[in-house]
Amino acid sequence: MKTLLVGINAKYIHPNLAIRLLQANTKFDCDIVEFNIKDSIEDIYNYVNKYDIIGFSCYIWNIELIKQIIKIISKDKIIILGGPEVSYNAEYYLNNNLCSYVIKNEGEESFDKLLDYIINDNGHVNDIPNLYYSGGYTFDKHVDIKKSNMAYNKLNDVKNQIVYIETSRGCPYHCGYCMASLDNKVRFFDIEKIKSEILTLINKDAKVFKFLDRTFNANKQNFLSLIDFIIQNHRKNNSFQFEITGDLLDEDVIEYINTKAPKNLFRFEIGIQSTNIKSNRAVGRIQNNEKLFKNIRLIQDKGVIDLHLDLIAGLPYEDYNSFINTFNEVLSLRPKELQLGFLKLLHGTSLYKEKDKYNYKYSLCAPYEIIENDYMSPKDILNIHITEEAFEKYYNSIYYKNSINNVLDKIPNAYSFFYDLGLTIKDKKPRKLEDSFRVLDDYIKTIFDNTLYNNFHEDLIMDYLNYYNIKPKAWWKEKLGPKEKNSLLRQIKTLYSIDYSIDELYKYSMIIKLENSFILAVYKQDSKFIKKFQKI
Repeated sequence: MKTLLVGINAKYIHPNLAIRLLQANTKFDCDIVEFNIKDSIEDIYNYVNKYDIIGFSCYIWNIELIKQIIKIISKDKIIILGGPEVSYNAEYYLNNNLCSYVIKNEGEESFDKLLDYIINDNGHVNDIPNLYYSGGYTFDKHVDIKKSNMAYNKLNDVKNQIVYIETSRGCPYHCGYCMASLDNKVRFFDIEKIKSEILTLINKDAKVFKFLDRTFNANKQNFLSLIDFIIQNHRKNNSFQFEITGDLLDEDVIEYINTKAPKNLFRFEIGIQSTNIKSNRAVGRIQNNEKLFKNIRLIQDKGVIDLHLDLIAGLPYEDYNSFINTFNEVLSLRPKELQLGFLKLLHGTSLYKEKDKYNYKYSLCAPYEIIENDYMSPKDILNIHITEEAFEKYYNSIYYKNSINNVLDKIPNAYSFFYDLGLTIKDKKPRKLEDSFRVLDDYIKTIFDNTLYNNFHEDLIMDYLNYYNIKPKAWWKEKLGPKEKNSLLRQIKTLYSIDYSIDELYKYSMIIKLENSFILAVYKQDSKFIKKFQKI
């Protein structure tokens, strides 16, 4: 019987490690294939329907597409589902005839034994661990990860994709919204084998590594050992990303990385979620906000480690005003990125089981996002979405970093700023990048006095010019005619000894008249020169 494992990824750059692990740990011939969620149902169907046994790796981003595909696959096929999206909702898929089997959580041993049972009629279904089938459920069993085969050698285009690495499985915490909390037995891979695999991947020109550990620094010895290994063995364009529990970090560890590591080699993702202590306790989070914020400031101080922070809107006891306070407190840290996320009621989590306690209403289709609860109305959630759109567009982007941070230093309420900016976006609907700059500039003009606005306007133009490597289209109103431009170019070249000929300046430069200065921007082949000059 021909067997296929299917990964349907969010993007090409996100390869599926799970299907490779199953393939690496079965004695049966088994093909793997990867699509992404933008591929057509027809193309996926035509490929997978040629097989007899078809396994799908299921997540919240692909499950609705997988459901549609399963419904049109020939009924004589054996469908196996696995992954976090089906592990705690297996009865739905079995009772609606969407599959024959569901493997819960880890599947390396289960998948191999299931194929033996299906193909060779060997053994009994009840001897297969972690398996839902028409007769019920078998039993839970953890994989001995130190004896199972790794699958990093099955990754193909490592140069152009993110490489996902596991150094452990399980999570020591009990966060009520998170599926990782359902496996509290933390187990660690052999760290020396992990190092060897990473070095092999580096030598294959892998660039971006993302670790799947839910709390990468749960084992301090492994954490320090791997950090030091990466510092010693990385290449110039490498990036290593970890999920970190911020209040577990020690100051000496932060200092070591800040001292020894090159800039941007490490990216730490820290879930703050909320600064409301009652909200955190309601979902099983014990978080030392004082130590957490102190550590984040130490990380930020040197600018060596990229920092990504997470918030969740919709936790119990966090009303709209409390969330605004959380947002403003965390943004005051000025992380490189701050993800403003929305609670998802995931099957199996303790918060899903307690959903009626807090009167949660949520989307019944993946990703099961909150609509309202006892503490936030639909209007509150909508307002946060409006804020999130503006925040993602203007703070988390690479285009406005200098100008937007200068604005935030001068306003009393960052949340209100982004909410009002979000309303402006909904009204103006900017499509092109230059339109987005113009919308922001027009909005700032309505909230700042002339002096502050003029300073911001200069910063915004500088951000825009610095982003481009070829001469861009101007979004601001030109204040100079051709004769005045030519005259200024000659004066600037003479006064400031600009290292371009006058003909090159005429051809490749832009000169922008500001309130109290000029900006000269020259874009010539692979060189770029941008400088602000006082009025002449």
